[in-house]
Amino acid sequence: MSRLDDVLARIDGDLEPALERLFALLRIRSISTDPAYAGECRACAAWHAADLAGIGFDATLRDTPGHPMVVAHDRTASGPSALFYGHYDVQPVDPLELWDHDPFEPQIATRADGTRVIKGRGASDDKGQVMVFIEACRAWKAVTGSLPIPVTILLEGEEESGGVNLPSFLERNKSELQADIGLICDTNMWDARTPAIQTMLRGLCGEEVFIHAADRDLHSGFYGSAAANPNRVLARILAELHDSAGRVTLHGFYDGVPELPPSLKAQWDSLGFDPRAFLGEVGLSVPAGEAGRSALEMVWSRPTAEINGMGGGYQGEGFKTVIPATASAKVSFRLVFDQDPHAVRRAFRAHVQARLPADCRAEFREHGSGTAIRFPVDDPAFGKARQALSDEWGKPAVFIGGGGSIPVTAELKKALGMDVILAGFALEDDRIHSPNEKYDVTSFHKGMRSWARILDALAR
Repeated sequence: MSRLDDVLARIDGDLEPALERLFALLRIRSISTDPAYAGECRACAAWHAADLAGIGFDATLRDTPGHPMVVAHDRTASGPSALFYGHYDVQPVDPLELWDHDPFEPQIATRADGTRVIKGRGASDDKGQVMVFIEACRAWKAVTGSLPIPVTILLEGEEESGGVNLPSFLERNKSELQADIGLICDTNMWDARTPAIQTMLRGLCGEEVFIHAADRDLHSGFYGSAAANPNRVLARILAELHDSAGRVTLHGFYDGVPELPPSLKAQWDSLGFDPRAFLGEVGLSVPAGEAGRSALEMVWSRPTAEINGMGGGYQGEGFKTVIPATASAKVSFRLVFDQDPHAVRRAFRAHVQARLPADCRAEFREHGSGTAIRFPVDDPAFGKARQALSDEWGKPAVFIGGGGSIPVTAELKKALGMDVILAGFALEDDRIHSPNEKYDVTSFHKGMRSWARILDALAR
C-alpha cells in the first residue's frame, strides 16, 4: 500500500528545515565559469554527496578534467528505474551593484502581492530545483525507509559553463547510469498555478560569416561605387534568408519539419496565450515570423534563422567615411523535430557563396550545433507524471514546448537511450542569470510534493 499521504505530510512538516538546507547550499559560491571559484564548486559537490549519503544514498564524487560530478544510487526498491539530472553550478553575479542584497546570502522576501520568495543566486537555476527532488526522496526515506522506485542522481558542475565534460562522462559510465526514464527539474511552470511538462526543445546551429573584399579599409570618396562594399554585400545576403512571408529560404531548410499533431495544437490553442501581452513585455506588439502561424507555434515548434550580431567598418564615436575591408555577422538557427544541423550549416554556406559578387570571398566559423529533442507524450510514464502534477496543483498539467535548448536532454537520449520527463517549477519572473534571482516558496514546497507524487505514480 502506498504511504503517499504520510510522505506529503512529512514534507509539509519539514518545510522550514528544508529551507535551511537550501540556504546552506545557496551560500556556496559555485560559479563554474570562473577558475577562482573551483574550490567552491568542489565544496558544493561535496556538500551534495554528504547530504545524499546522509539519507541513505550510495553517493560519490567523480573527478573530471573540470569540476566534479556527483553520482548517487538508491536501488533498494524494485520497479522501473529513474535517473535524475541536475546541476550545482551557478552563473556569475555581475553586475553586483544591481543586486538588492548579497547574492550568496539567501533570504525570504514577501512581495507586494503577499507571495513569499527565496532570493539568491541559484535559488531557481538550479539549486532550488535540484533540492525539491532530493527533499522528496528524503521524505520517502524518512517515512518508509526506501524510495518507491530505484533512483540514481547525477549532479553536474559545469552546466553553466558549457558542460564539455558531460558527454564523455556519460559514455564512460553508461552502464552504471542506465535507467528506464530520465527526470529533470530545470524548466518552468506554464504559469504560477498550472504545472507543465516540456516535451519539445529546439536544437541549435550557430555560424559566424565574414565577407572580405579589399585588402584594407578604403576612402569612400575615392573608391565609392567602384569598390565592392562588404557591408552592402552581407546585408543583401542576410536579407535574402527570409521571404516576404517570413519563411527561411535556405534549400531544404524545412526537411524533417512536420505539422503539429492536431491534439497537441488544440491543447496549445486552449492555453489562452496572449501574443500581444507576450510581446508587450518587451515593448513590441505584432508577431513578426511566419505568416499564418501562432506565436506559440513560432517559439516552440517552428525553426528560426536569426541574425544575432553584425559588424563592419568604423563604429566608434563620430564619423569615418570608409568602405570596410571586412564585414561579419553571427547567425543562429533554432531547429525542430528531425532537422539536421549539419545540413542547415551546409545550406547556409551555399546560400552565402552563391550570392558573392566578384572580388569578394567568404570565411565561416562554426559555433556549435545540436539536434532538437522531443519525447513521446503517449508514453505511460509521461501520462503518470502528468496526472501526478495535476493532482498536486489542482489544475490539469499541460504538455508544452520550449523555445530554447537544454543540451543534456539530447546527451541523455544519445548516450543512454532514455526519454526524459522535464517537470520544473520555475516561473518566468525568476530572473535566472540576472541580478535578484528568486524562487517562489510555493514552487519549492509544492515542487517537493509534486516529485513525491511522481515517484509514487511511476512505481504503480
